[in-house]
Amino acid sequence: MTVRRVVANIAAGRPQEGKRFYCDILGMAPVMDQGWIVTFASPEMATAQVSVLSEGGSGTAVPDLSIEVDNLEEVLAAMRQAGIAIEYGPADEPWGVRRFYVRDPFGRLVNVLSHR
Repeated sequence: MTVRRVVANIAAGRPQEGKRFYCDILGMAPVMDQGWIVTFASPEMATAQVSVLSEGGSGTAVPDLSIEVDNLEEVLAAMRQAGIAIEYGPADEPWGVRRFYVRDPFGRLVNVLSHR
């Protein structure tokens, strides 16, 4: 048996409202849109991962999602330009990542990170 994909599912009344956040800012693409469900994925790569955490690191809350990006400063600038509040960071963490937390349009805590 092989796990081919892991998808985090977020309950939301209007899934299409995620397009600005996940597509326009983070560069993901809608790979399925049935109206009641929209699935976003990286156009370059899909990775299956599951993390189990008792806390989010550095005393932070456990995020609902972690999204690794290749240019954290570019994404951080886009979040700020879009008026999205930064809830934590940006911070250089002792385990080798630079990251910040934001809330997506559905109130989910998102850890945006890049490896240093």
